[in-house]
Amino acid sequence: MKIGPIDLGERPVFLAPMEDVTDLAFRLMCKQFGADMVYTEFISSDALVRFVNKTTQKLTICEEERPVAMQIYGREVEPMVEAAKIVETARPDVLDINFGCPVKKVAGKGAGAGMLQNIPLMLEITKAVVEAVNIPVTVKTRLGWDNDHKIIVELAEQLQDCGIAGLTIHGRTRSQMYTGEADWSLIGEVKNNPRMHIPIIGNGDVTTPERAKEYFDCYGVDAIMIGRGSFGRPWIFKEVKHYLTTGEILPPLTFEWKMNVLREQVKQSIERLDERRGIIHIRRHLAASPLFKGIPNFRETRIAMLRADTLEELSTLFDRIIAENA
Repeated sequence: MKIGPIDLGERPVFLAPMEDVTDLAFRLMCKQFGADMVYTEFISSDALVRFVNKTTQKLTICEEERPVAMQIYGREVEPMVEAAKIVETARPDVLDINFGCPVKKVAGKGAGAGMLQNIPLMLEITKAVVEAVNIPVTVKTRLGWDNDHKIIVELAEQLQDCGIAGLTIHGRTRSQMYTGEADWSLIGEVKNNPRMHIPIIGNGDVTTPERAKEYFDCYGVDAIMIGRGSFGRPWIFKEVKHYLTTGEILPPLTFEWKMNVLREQVKQSIERLDERRGIIHIRRHLAASPLFKGIPNFRETRIAMLRADTLEELSTLFDRIIAENA
């Protein structure tokens, strides 16, 4: 599979762009475990053109994580074009446009998935961004605004006509947010449309190696994107790639090994930010990690882990958890 000139191999698996999740440290860790391409947190075009410091920091990438895509979002043509040009100077391999974020503060203002209610503007922005930069431009979007407006099959052709080099489809509508099951049948319909010739990347509910293979086999997508399935579990890429390559489940990774991966995540988060902010940042991963599911009488330990303010506190808790469960 190729996006523009970038060869991503057979059945590649990507790390989805996620705000407050896919920072540099986490991207590098997922890359280490086998992610074929990683995406930055999404970048507000309005904030970027105003050179807001917190936003410009998201432009930092490193050679070890390539190929890497940067994602921008916005609701007006000129700021999106200007932001795209700024992003290009940071030298990502791919520029992705976010037309899929469902959260109210984004979609409610007409950006992200909100653009599904204004297709002419979505297409105008897409065409203008493609023409403004010399790197491949891709789009990430959803099936439609709601169950009565699942427009992705027609929309995919329109976006392709704008000159994009690839399309990622999350198998839910905006109104679904992240509830219910992702509907991959329409993703498959887009992929199997004979008029489509760009790569189609499927996203939504890829939480196990078996499911990743099923989606490749059943719907014919060119790539799979993993989002929430990577929370507190960056080794999912190792498990998925092994299964896709061999057809066999990876031998179980030990509890202690996985705990040490989470420990490394904490360390890198603190090094990138500082102790307080780094620990706050990593709490989302700790809270969502499947590693702690099924541990009896874990509630109090879980609360303590998510309330810990220092690396010393967390390290002590991790040591105790390993001793009791390894």
